[in-house]
Amino acid sequence: MSYLHPRTQRSSIKKHRFPVKKLAVACLGGLLIGLSQQAWAVESLSVSGNKIYAGNTIKSFSGNSLFWSNNEWGGEKFYTAETVKMLREEWNSSIVRASMGIQEEGGYLEDPAGNKAKVETVVDAAIANDMYVIIDWHSHHAEDNVDEAVSFFREMAQKYGDKPNVIYEIYNEPLQISWDNVIKPYAEKVIAAIRAIDPDNLIVVGTPTWSQDVDIASWNPINGTNIAYTLHFYAGTHGQYLRDKANTAMNNGIALFVTEWGTVNADGDGNVNEAETDTWINFLKDHDLSNANWALNDKKEGASTFYPDTMTLTPSGTKVKSIIANWPHHLDDAPDTPDNPDTPDNPDTPDNPDNPGDNSDPSQTGDCSGVNIYPNWTSKDWEGGGYTHNNAGDYMVYQDKLYQANWYTSSMPGSDGSWTLVGNCTN
Repeated sequence: MSYLHPRTQRSSIKKHRFPVKKLAVACLGGLLIGLSQQAWAVESLSVSGNKIYAGNTIKSFSGNSLFWSNNEWGGEKFYTAETVKMLREEWNSSIVRASMGIQEEGGYLEDPAGNKAKVETVVDAAIANDMYVIIDWHSHHAEDNVDEAVSFFREMAQKYGDKPNVIYEIYNEPLQISWDNVIKPYAEKVIAAIRAIDPDNLIVVGTPTWSQDVDIASWNPINGTNIAYTLHFYAGTHGQYLRDKANTAMNNGIALFVTEWGTVNADGDGNVNEAETDTWINFLKDHDLSNANWALNDKKEGASTFYPDTMTLTPSGTKVKSIIANWPHHLDDAPDTPDNPDTPDNPDTPDNPDNPGDNSDPSQTGDCSGVNIYPNWTSKDWEGGGYTHNNAGDYMVYQDKLYQANWYTSSMPGSDGSWTLVGNCTN
């Protein structure tokens, strides 16, 4: 949990609307600088089922969360273009989070212009360095200032809504309050304001109990497009019980985004918990969960990236830099079968899960006898879970027709663009 100032105790991204024009501008820019700068692709983010896509592929991204933006809290000195560029070039960070404090001393309510300027500096730098950037309404009581949140995010959508880099995090960490009666109504008002201007950039919504009760949110999700839900963890405090909550939420069909996590205790201090950090990182990779580490700062505490008044890495900073630098930005859902890499794996038949089925390609034979019939899905979201979806290339039969999934999907075959009709079944 991101914690308060020492004086206070604290606990799809936009579609490319004009791709040809953007490509021409990018090429011209490259010619003007003599192709001297490396270019990184930033794809539009979108949500389908419980996965987040970059373009047409499930991907996850790893990077850094800045400390609270509040004036004179110490972390504001990192809200610079130079910091963002350093993270991109030296850390291989693909995402950065601007954590704009709201109600506390020196925050947005006290100095809206100053805090907004810090955030915009980070956003502009992230766009310039082809990174994703989270605009974070860093609050534990956002429901107390709905009008201010609506106004702020409306302004951010007007300024950045055409940029695929931008992610709106509309509530950092609600406390132990009602999802149904407090958090969800707040989120719906802010989302409506954003969507009136920006129809498709990714929006991340905080969940109860410092963004841990993702399972509760999953029983009553928000009706809308490209919405994900916040999961926060600190390895020194949170273990398997919280991963179980995450699994429940994903099995219920919502997408998660870890906008904040730490290697230490939930109060931001303590030593790095190596074993639990490794377990969490493997969990994030297994489930394609994007994440931002808390916190890029030099405060004297375990969670800080740097020692006070230096750029020397702390044990946490050293651990996190290695994780981010080696993050797989594209995680394939499953390897191709070794005997025929161009043919999708043939799943177990629903009636006999121990029988691998017929190895013939039903798209060539029309024989659908070994193909799952909707809604008997072919794939799991995690090893111990149930079958919840089809992956790209997987076949499914519906109403005696053979369909093939174009990407991760849990929709009815033929109901949307995630499916291709292959033909009629002959058997």
